[in-house]
Amino acid sequence: MISYEEKDIFSIARMTHKTNNFRPKIALYEPDIPQNTAAIARTCSCLGALLEIIEPCGFLLSDKRFKRVVMDYLDESMIKTYNSSEEFFNAKKKDRVILMTTKASKSYIDFKFKNGDTLLFGRESSGVPQKVHKTVNHRIKIPMIEKKRSLNLASSVAIILSENIRQTNYLWTNQ
Repeated sequence: MISYEEKDIFSIARMTHKTNNFRPKIALYEPDIPQNTAAIARTCSCLGALLEIIEPCGFLLSDKRFKRVVMDYLDESMIKTYNSSEEFFNAKKKDRVILMTTKASKSYIDFKFKNGDTLLFGRESSGVPQKVHKTVNHRIKIPMIEKKRSLNLASSVAIILSENIRQTNYLWTNQ
């Protein structure tokens, strides 16, 4: 579970991007590898995306493996946590949530991203449960060569977030 009580141990980096409802959101479903989550937090910080974490999380923000990777890029104002997937989906009723999954038939290359999209990624160890697959309307994947299971989660986030920003021109129109 993520605890922000120890936030004073972090050097907080402040974002330079303007805050608005159009920024992309990266949602992590019950992440369990601190280094991946830290790398994703760093990517979000550098590219102006919000990071949303759906609990339970398999580590604390005080975990030394997390701190080693996130360095001084952690900006708690850019992170939102949800206590459960139910709370997350209740909060997203008016938002478009796109699930990244190896089980999708549509490639992200053929998908039209919009400003304010929430890009949902599953756990490194097991993805998301079937109930989440049934809840979302949009499922896309990153094409890979045959007989490979999946890319690293942080790499996947970087690929998809970059394509979202390229299509929506978020970084170039919101600085």
